[in-house]
Amino acid sequence: MGKSITVIKTDHTGREVWRYDGVILEEDDSHIKLEAYFNRDNLDLGYVVFRKGDRFVEYFYADRWYNIFEVHDVEDDHKKGWYCNFARPARFGDGEVKADDLALDLFVYPDGQVLILDEAEFEALPISQSEKEKVRKALADLQEMVKEGKPPFIREEHHKHPPDKS
Repeated sequence: MGKSITVIKTDHTGREVWRYDGVILEEDDSHIKLEAYFNRDNLDLGYVVFRKGDRFVEYFYADRWYNIFEVHDVEDDHKKGWYCNFARPARFGDGEVKADDLALDLFVYPDGQVLILDEAEFEALPISQSEKEKVRKALADLQEMVKEGKPPFIREEHHKHPPDKS
């Protein structure tokens, strides 16, 4: 069993908005992979439902402008998809990982289809153009990883998801 770690999600100003505990599965100087369980009430986002007790395998990077959460269902552990937060590079230390969320998100279904989320909120953030460009580059990088099926985005072709409501 790995050692425990506290994940602290902060907003673009560095103000804490959520914290929870996980267990480290692997780590080095530039990344931490951990396992945590969704500790809030069920949350229906319209394109996926996070349920209390869902298992998340989370990847945080000290040198990338995103983190990736692989979401598994609480009942049968099937993969629901990957929820990707665009954030400033994560900071590790003192049994914690901190990440400044920058609003933009990407959801990847197990079959590789993607949804880009919260673009208007991202564009409205009072952050530098340089930071916005780094996030846009990170989005392009993740989309390419998904397209190529690079880890952790290993496809499952038999997944059904709701039709696009836009």
